[in-house]
Amino acid sequence: MSEKNGKKSYSISQNFLTSRKIINRLISKTTISQNDTVLEIGAGKGHITKALSEKCKVLSYEIDYELYLKLRPQINGNVRLYCGDFLKFALPDIPYKVFANIPFSKTTEIVRKLTQSENLPDEMWLIMEKGAAKRFCGLPKDSLSSLTLKPFFNSKIIWYFNRQDFHPAPKVDVVMLELKRKEKFDIPYFLKQQYKNFLEHGKNGVRGLYRLLTPKQVSVALKLEKLPPLPPTGDISYVQWLCLFRCWCKYGKK
Repeated sequence: MSEKNGKKSYSISQNFLTSRKIINRLISKTTISQNDTVLEIGAGKGHITKALSEKCKVLSYEIDYELYLKLRPQINGNVRLYCGDFLKFALPDIPYKVFANIPFSKTTEIVRKLTQSENLPDEMWLIMEKGAAKRFCGLPKDSLSSLTLKPFFNSKIIWYFNRQDFHPAPKVDVVMLELKRKEKFDIPYFLKQQYKNFLEHGKNGVRGLYRLLTPKQVSVALKLEKLPPLPPTGDISYVQWLCLFRCWCKYGKK
């Protein structure tokens, strides 16, 4: 990090997506329209910013002051460009979507901010490492990350990049993850923290769950929902977690 005229410039490793053909094709796979406000994290050199600005209103954030200065004269009236750390900005208080080639080193923090806020985005398309995207999707099996998202978002990988699509080419495989907010949440949103706490306690396996629910409560709750009993491997499915959390909210040990 360097400082120039009182402003900070960050030497963050960035992999720029510069092909207008690829960017347009990615945007065509979204629901973005002229009536949308779209949030972009990491404007970089502005290739995605400019393409988005032809389709919608854009709120774009760039942490690197030098990149911000270079991009600012190039944008049109559809773009509001902010210089600073996205993680420190308040999210919009209007309906919005997200389309961004996010910095891989900040993936977890960015997704957490976007999916645990009071004003959730309607839809998101995030370019990220393949491994991170698979964790959010629960592939090959559910993780705390995927289980935390599933009551509120549907997720899937909709694009696989070649490493040569980026400059410089990354050392990891990269994909675009789509996250769509569910029209009806599987649990009330105000219970999100209790649900996460429940998962964190229960992730220790059956023994962890039995600190929250009795064996009989677990057995009866699953049977009433016509779900299989807990596997000895501890690989509990999302629908089982959901069933047991609802049971815990009503009858569990508080």
